[in-house]
Amino acid sequence: MTIDNGFKIDHPDVFVPWDIEEKQLMKLFNGQRLVNVSTGYYTIDSESLNGLKCTIGFHFEPRKSGLLKELEFFRANYTDQVKSYEEFQRHFEQAFGRPTQTSVGTEGFNDHSWVFAKVSIFHFVFDRFGPEEHMRIKRTV
Repeated sequence: MTIDNGFKIDHPDVFVPWDIEEKQLMKLFNGQRLVNVSTGYYTIDSESLNGLKCTIGFHFEPRKSGLLKELEFFRANYTDQVKSYEEFQRHFEQAFGRPTQTSVGTEGFNDHSWVFAKVSIFHFVFDRFGPEEHMRIKRTV
């Protein structure tokens, strides 16, 4: 996968390029379950990275009339935080290799980041009314 160009979702079968407008995202997912949560933010239940089932959030910057700049990967239920963390980490490492940087994080989980030419990936857990996992891909250029 050439992450600097965009992100491939396996189900639904869609390649999402960076820097598209909201209307272009809606057209890509025509007839699918894309949810417009708020201005500049959409979600869809999906499967990607060879079997990772989760919800993907699409963030546009600026929020009004912006371009796609960030993807977030999350679940509605985190009954087993360790299992979720390990599953996200395994799928991202299989797709993108070992992280560029790993450091001691909080809540007993390491912080990981991958740095590419135009994109960075971040995986970490922090305390926000209890442990909250973040898996994000951010367009940096």
